[in-house]
Amino acid sequence: MKPEERREKIAAVVRETSRASVDDLARMLDISRETVRRDLTVLSEQGLLRKVHGGAVQPQTAREGSLRDREAANRPQKIAIGRCAAQLFDLGDSIFIDAGTTTTLFAAALAEIGGFTVMTNSVPVAARLMESRTGSEVYLLGGLYATENQQVLGPLALDQINGFHADHAVLAIGSVDLTGKCMDYNADEAFIAKAMLSRARTKTVLADSSKFGRHALFQVCEASQIDRLVTDTPPPAPLQRALELAGVELIIAI
Repeated sequence: MKPEERREKIAAVVRETSRASVDDLARMLDISRETVRRDLTVLSEQGLLRKVHGGAVQPQTAREGSLRDREAANRPQKIAIGRCAAQLFDLGDSIFIDAGTTTTLFAAALAEIGGFTVMTNSVPVAARLMESRTGSEVYLLGGLYATENQQVLGPLALDQINGFHADHAVLAIGSVDLTGKCMDYNADEAFIAKAMLSRARTKTVLADSSKFGRHALFQVCEASQIDRLVTDTPPPAPLQRALELAGVELIIAI
């Protein structure tokens, strides 16, 4: 068995059982305990599990950093993703765009093209589009304003989303686990994303590679519920297979 295949099996066992010991994994895979420990170290560094004394457990649910930190993190990759994604849409398309640092950069790239109808709960997304002179029409959803992420949340915004039928939804989610589940760290943000997905014909997720294999508390959708994932590098093999099985188009920004 190749090391990559062996590590995938180890990660799968930990994911399914929540905890696995070095001895159990060694017996299950017929390998030495030293090999298991080395594999656990590699998988832990990849964020696919958490190495503990005597074995491994599922990774803890991560917390989302501050807006300032997220704006600075992986910015070149996010710019590339935004520019790549902007080329996927035709003039005249109607697009839901949710709040996020990547979708804000996507909006900036979209503004350079112009000629779209956009519905968004994000003040920065609306601002980037309105800075353009190329004639996009922007509907900024109303509701409870959340200062930290400069976005609108809550039932009023959800009601307004249900009044639209869009060609597309473009979302920036908090994490994508190895089965392809898209998740977020905030329940209200997840509700907004779900509502946008339900009112759009095609669904596109923007996620830089730091989101892969991470865990957040609130599920937005399964891989089978999206059409495209735009990212900066190929995802880990288990996630790539999950996306392929779900029929998701994987687009790597160059």
